[in-house]
Amino acid sequence: MVPATVKTAPARSSTALAKVLRIYLTLILPIILLVSSVRLVMTPAFLQFEYGRSDFPTDPYGLSQEDRLRLAPYAVDYLLNSEDITYLSQLRFPDGISMFNIRELQHMRDVKAVTQVAYAGTLLAGGFAVVAAYYLSRDRATHMDLCVGLFNGSLLTVGLIAAIVLAAVVNWDLFFTGFHSIFFESGTWRFAYSDTLIRLFPEQFWFDAALVIGSVTSVCALAILYGTWRWKTRLTR
Repeated sequence: MVPATVKTAPARSSTALAKVLRIYLTLILPIILLVSSVRLVMTPAFLQFEYGRSDFPTDPYGLSQEDRLRLAPYAVDYLLNSEDITYLSQLRFPDGISMFNIRELQHMRDVKAVTQVAYAGTLLAGGFAVVAAYYLSRDRATHMDLCVGLFNGSLLTVGLIAAIVLAAVVNWDLFFTGFHSIFFESGTWRFAYSDTLIRLFPEQFWFDAALVIGSVTSVCALAILYGTWRWKTRLTR
């Protein structure tokens, strides 16, 4: 009777909880990878790369690339720090004119709210994913749940990114409008070409950022896909 009990223990350990955690890993992995890639773009390194390109659009209203490199980090830093909107509203051009108008400041406040909720939520979800992965890794009987969860999650990520990139390439205007419509009220994110936000971050900037985010997310997902495929092969031998 004792040997029989020992043999059935692994089967019991692959419980409904293990299946739930497997599904959770599958669904949360695309979000973790995507938000992490977005965070990578929100760095001085990406600004240096983007503004340093020889074919990056010039500002018809007079900002040089050096000006952009000096001013753009303020906008990015505001989204990541704990400062209120005065962090941006107090900025002035050399002639004393406010760098951002009221509508731009309101939009940046909205963007900060979305950004910080997204990062906080992803950090919390990522922490739970680590706990879930650790739980599934403790018992050999649930290794397959962990493997399949990550495999399916990476596969789902690749599929989603492929669809997003395809939509962006085929009809960028529709994609850009649709994206903003999800997170912001209609009309609050459209600005004149003479507004500072457009001068710092023209449409080409966002197109390039989307491609970088998609590429980084896809590379990470493919690496996980390959690793878990190899692991799955060993587990099924």
